[in-house]
Amino acid sequence: MSISAISPINVKGINFTASDNKEYENPINRKTERNLSIWTSLGASALVGGTAYGLTSCVTKKGWKIPAAIGGTAAAAWLLLTLPSRLYNTNVNAFTREKEMDVFSRQKEAQANIYSDINNEIKDEDVPLNEKISHYATVKMADNGKGLMVKDA
Repeated sequence: MSISAISPINVKGINFTASDNKEYENPINRKTERNLSIWTSLGASALVGGTAYGLTSCVTKKGWKIPAAIGGTAAAAWLLLTLPSRLYNTNVNAFTREKEMDVFSRQKEAQANIYSDINNEIKDEDVPLNEKISHYATVKMADNGKGLMVKDA
């Protein structure tokens, strides 16, 4: 009976073992996040402007120029008041998620290295079976967060 490693699942943007350079590429793109934030602000300001236009056109019956001016002014005011805050929050959140993904990738890389060492130890015939089982169980308990890591001397 042979024991072999389980092939990793490739998640788009995160690839730990399939490439030779083993360098992690962070999937968080600040430029895309910024552009999405701008488009969201533009959509929200268009919604506010349209609502202002609709309400003004219901109240006044003098044509479309005054409601359009009020709706455009409301949309521009909304955009100017909310866009800087939204861009700042987007930058902060993107930075935070980049750092979280870096920590996640380092953890997964370290975990993959530990499991490959355990796998090499399992294949080594000089190591006793009790020691192999003990090391594997210790790593699994630490990985699941259920072990206390109490080692005997």
